[in-house]
Amino acid sequence: MMENDSMQISSWIDGRTVLPGNGGWLEKFDPHTGELQSRVADATAEDAATAVSAAVSAFAAWAGQTPVRRGQMLADVAAAMKRRADELADCIAHETGKPPQDAKGEVGGSILQGEYFAGEGMRLYARSLTSGMPGKSSHTVRQPRGVAALIVPANTPLANIAWKVFPALICGNTTVLKAAEDAPRIALLFAELAKNAGLPDGVLNVVQGRGDPAGAALVKDERVAVISFTGSTQAGRWIAETAGRRLARVSLELGGKNPFVVCDDADLEQAAHWAALSAFSNAGQRCAAGSRIIVFESVYETFRDRLVARARSLKLGVEAGCDLGPVINRRQQQAIIAAIENARREGGRVLCGGGAPAATEFANGCYIEPTLIEGLAPEAALCRKEVFGPVATLHRVADIREALALSNATEYGLTAAIHTRSVDRAMWFAQRVRAGIANVNLGTYGSEPHMPFGGFGASGNGSREPGAEALDVYSELKNISILTRPELI
Repeated sequence: MMENDSMQISSWIDGRTVLPGNGGWLEKFDPHTGELQSRVADATAEDAATAVSAAVSAFAAWAGQTPVRRGQMLADVAAAMKRRADELADCIAHETGKPPQDAKGEVGGSILQGEYFAGEGMRLYARSLTSGMPGKSSHTVRQPRGVAALIVPANTPLANIAWKVFPALICGNTTVLKAAEDAPRIALLFAELAKNAGLPDGVLNVVQGRGDPAGAALVKDERVAVISFTGSTQAGRWIAETAGRRLARVSLELGGKNPFVVCDDADLEQAAHWAALSAFSNAGQRCAAGSRIIVFESVYETFRDRLVARARSLKLGVEAGCDLGPVINRRQQQAIIAAIENARREGGRVLCGGGAPAATEFANGCYIEPTLIEGLAPEAALCRKEVFGPVATLHRVADIREALALSNATEYGLTAAIHTRSVDRAMWFAQRVRAGIANVNLGTYGSEPHMPFGGFGASGNGSREPGAEALDVYSELKNISILTRPELI
């Protein structure tokens, strides 16, 4: 038994909390204060297998519900999220260190995700097909795949959960959610909320703990039909290789080194506004963060100075009105600081930030000052590797062709943004940039529930979530044909 049961966060299997089979617990620390925040079940491979068994047992009844009925139940979950929105936001802010307005925004987006996919219960569109054979007609239907393993990170924990759980369930699958070890309580709260809203036991299970053993066990389990993972490219490659051996369906949303291009005809004030949001909001912990800012040489100094001023004006902290909080844990903070120091050694000039803030109020937290670095070669480590923090590099280019070449000089291809007043230039770039999302006069982020999200290259494996395209991840298409004989009428 724990010293303080209120600090204990368990897994959730078959509609109830479940203690770790080996009695192991992980310590979760507050990213703002550095103090112990909770103890999290260190789930074993056996615990993960138990969760899969619960999902298997619940599958036939859940898949047997009509899509419309499944949609109604998911709408009830979304409505419960609305009623408890403040509680959800408080939990997110507490666990991740987000300022309250950011946590509330995340809850709102998660509710929209639920409402969108609840509505898919009245659609789940497939196709009617023609035939070259007289009297033959064909159509396709969507059918569930089985058990879905959903593995999420902590950067936007509730949004990541909603992003995967709602489309998986509307398609008739049952699920095992591998919660982020740095945001465990929000996953447990969501599962309890869903049960109270009427979701049957076993349809949504939550496994806490580390990626290995708990997450790895889900990937290896032969009973898991589909795996959806958001996280690092390195882990994604292992999942693709491991699950590929048994031909499981895999959806991967991985990293990015996303370009933000500022042309010589851009509204520089607006460009600086969106560049700062792209690089620093959510403490830079976005796969869609704008971490490479590419600026035409004729406006480089003017834009740079405006962006540096904005970065320096940003307020750190967890109170209402703060612009960014801490990064998620000490390990991540130290990795970011090491990346900045390496950039200095490679010739980078730090324009602002450059490490942890000096103020004593942040001394125990996992804070990184908003950091801008110029002068690095495109092949420098910081320009190639995702750091997942409030750090961006600035690059000079002569023209739009050089901007495109530099934008595409990366193994990733998740998002991109361009700021220009020219529709011709904007569309030329958007058509040619190697990215799954291209935004004009916006930031590098901002996907909505009905929009497909995913990337090229090392940013994913070609799947898209959410949007209607997510249905292709979580369902099987079956073609049904029938031959009618007019002479028998």
